[in-house]
Amino acid sequence: MYQTILTHTEQGICTITINRPDKMNALNKDVIQELGAALEAARIDTAVQALILTGAGEKAFVAGADITEFTELQAAGGKALATVGAELVFNKIEQFTKPIIAAVNGFALGGGCELAMACHFRIASENAKFGQPEVNLGLIPGYGGTQRLTQLIGKGKAMELLMTADMITANEALQLGLVNHVVPKEELLSLANLILTKICTKAPIAIQHIIHLVNQAAIGAKDGLQQEIDLFGACFDTEDKKEGISAFLEKRKASFKGA
Repeated sequence: MYQTILTHTEQGICTITINRPDKMNALNKDVIQELGAALEAARIDTAVQALILTGAGEKAFVAGADITEFTELQAAGGKALATVGAELVFNKIEQFTKPIIAAVNGFALGGGCELAMACHFRIASENAKFGQPEVNLGLIPGYGGTQRLTQLIGKGKAMELLMTADMITANEALQLGLVNHVVPKEELLSLANLILTKICTKAPIAIQHIIHLVNQAAIGAKDGLQQEIDLFGACFDTEDKKEGISAFLEKRKASFKGA
């Protein structure tokens, strides 16, 4: 079905693998289009409860954008490229109503780092490296890198990494809060599945609200507290709330239906 990605769903978890290992899984127009299509398919598939995004091969998650596509672009073309990517993939991932973990298995540079940062959180293998090297090309990040990196690690360190184009290791990313966990490469997907399996036992509507509200907090939404109050109230009209309260009082595990 796809030429540049692989998808596999098992026990409610859809794993999307960017599959261009000979090109270090670099993002090009085809990858963006296919990622957008795979995300939309996962969104409407009721069998999919959560997603993992990772890269094929031993070296890279996504080592950046395919620079060969940049050579003939001028201002309008560059803006259009970033706009399409944001709409089809990056903003869609961030706002996705099902949890998405980036399992970063190697280099996550430029658009690859931006792709990981768009996910709801990140785990990394010990060999992973992160960076935004766009200034080396006379460019800046175009897929949300300046905004999400600042949200995740703070203004000062984001300024430094964006302006120097320095790469950081997985452990440095952990210390900065860019990733949540660092594990040996062979344990990466197991940990991603373990975390998502736990999340999938929780109330889907509540998870959806959490994703929305944390995203609102990250951009400093002035009405974030009011939105939380509103959605807290809305939860009380769900069947999941009734099930959760009943299960707690009856000392059993809840069985949520997302209703």
